[in-house]
Amino acid sequence: MWHGPSLADLLGDVTAAQAAARPVAAAHSIWELVNHITSWTEICRLRLKANQPPDATPEQDWPPVTDTSPDAWRNAVQRLKAAKRELAEDVAALDDAAIVARIPTRDHTVLAMLHGIVEHDAYHGGQIAILKRALEK
Repeated sequence: MWHGPSLADLLGDVTAAQAAARPVAAAHSIWELVNHITSWTEICRLRLKANQPPDATPEQDWPPVTDTSPDAWRNAVQRLKAAKRELAEDVAALDDAAIVARIPTRDHTVLAMLHGIVEHDAYHGGQIAILKRALEK
């Protein structure tokens, strides 16, 4: 990645305890950020396919972390990877006309939404990198 480590690289060595920790009191945890990134990837997929794409609820925007076990952390990371893989497959199936088409009930195109999800991931990836550094101290 030109901007720094990929999300997969950033998350590769994070434990469940680190993911759930709050080294910066007012910030989201790594785990909350992972759930948020995953959720918006899934919302993006829905918006690609739905004639009337849904608005995100507050719980979809920031899904709560309800289980902080190592298994739940592995599942959260795997869900993120699966969501990214599925979105990439969906996008690969689009033709040029679909990519520049407007999303129904939205004022932006598929291309703008895809640029947005990449920017969103990079932004929150930066936050995860900062939280990892804070955990080292």
